[in-house]
Amino acid sequence: MKKNDLLTLKIEGMGNEGEGIGKADGFPLFIKDALPGDVIRAKALKVKKTYGYGRLMEIVTASLDRTEPPCPVHRSCGGCQIQALSYEKQLEYKREKVQNQLIRLGGFSAPEVLPVLGMDEPFRYRNKAQFPFGRDREGRVVTGFYAGRTHHIVPNRDCLLGVAENQEILEILVDFMEQEGIAPYEEASGEGLVRHVLIRKGFATGELMVCLVLNGDVLPGAGELADRLFQIPGMTSFTLNVNTKNTNVILGDKLIPVRGQAYITDRIGDVQYRISPLSFYQVNPVQTKRLYETALSYAGLTGTEVVWDLYCGIGTISLFLAQKAGRVYGVEVVPQAVEDARENAALNGLSNVEFYLGKAEEVLPRQYEEKGIRADVIVVDPPRKGCGRACLDTMLSMAPERIVYVSCDSATMARDLKLLCEGGYELKKVQPVDMFPHTAGIETVCLLSNRKSKPDSYVDLSVNMEDYHRIKNEEK
Repeated sequence: MKKNDLLTLKIEGMGNEGEGIGKADGFPLFIKDALPGDVIRAKALKVKKTYGYGRLMEIVTASLDRTEPPCPVHRSCGGCQIQALSYEKQLEYKREKVQNQLIRLGGFSAPEVLPVLGMDEPFRYRNKAQFPFGRDREGRVVTGFYAGRTHHIVPNRDCLLGVAENQEILEILVDFMEQEGIAPYEEASGEGLVRHVLIRKGFATGELMVCLVLNGDVLPGAGELADRLFQIPGMTSFTLNVNTKNTNVILGDKLIPVRGQAYITDRIGDVQYRISPLSFYQVNPVQTKRLYETALSYAGLTGTEVVWDLYCGIGTISLFLAQKAGRVYGVEVVPQAVEDARENAALNGLSNVEFYLGKAEEVLPRQYEEKGIRADVIVVDPPRKGCGRACLDTMLSMAPERIVYVSCDSATMARDLKLLCEGGYELKKVQPVDMFPHTAGIETVCLLSNRKSKPDSYVDLSVNMEDYHRIKNEEK
């Protein structure tokens, strides 16, 4: 096989990023937008020694699991990789993805992965969106999303994963820029003022936030723009963020309030959160509640436990845990997030939670080695790269009864679980939660139990009594 070859392929599987996988004489090709069951015509784009990449040219016979996507730009936009796959099959694919990573990278022989917790309505679920600005070929201001693996903007003011208010906000921003002659940022030259806009909505409160990211610290006509934005019901916060660096990182460190508060509020269950533009907050509040309830259930808290929540962000999981624990300690590296976490604890009247600023890989070992802190339960929700080795080693030394591992990347999760299980833990539960419908992403909650702990120390509150007694008999 060589580049530009035209091939007819039967798609037999899906890759980790949602690509279809077909084989030509045993040689696998990864092809974006192809689905299992499709028979397609494809062009080879890149050929390596053991695999290659192709482009979908024609669907000869469509898969029975293929559906008509409601978004007109789903193929060109880099956001939804698998919108053309029926939602039922999306959930099956994600469960298999988690299971395969645990087998291939974690070394688990036959891990039991529970069915994915899916959504009843898998559209309009995102409470946050970040839109870049640029110009089209005619020189007009455009916004939308980047095409996959590029910085080419696919114009789209109404992403079907985001809230309906996004479209009205983007139309106001584009009209304002064109009327005032405000130029969008150009990466090649480093010129232009407006780079991105971050929009957030509190699903429980209806509050809206607009944060405009600038290549500078002054926006001409900011007051007039605020007047227009605050005509939208729910508009609560309008800020400017300064980012003058030549970087792919969207937000800078400096925040300039323009009108309203510098934050919005939202609720998950009974816990209220204050969210600033720089805060990490899960993008799918409906599924976040299910995710956190699962994590809380797996923690098995009775009211006396000492819990450490690592990579805690603005305290979202910490505060959920604090409702049932004796004491909770959160660790987060982002200063603004720690400030928000402390304010959120006060907002909810929770005095049994304390937050540390710093890297989990540094704070946890220091607290353990110098102060001899202990933990009955450790909860981790690391970034995509997973936990640092120093953090994992300290967790093993602390030997809590249970570890609850929350992950947005099943590959690094499998790697970390392998080390923890080699260090004395047993993988008890694996529950995927579909936080990102129509994409290849999947969030997972895992329960690990210390093999040295007594069986009665493990109580999985998420199972019914029949399953509970079955688990106990298996443990005996």
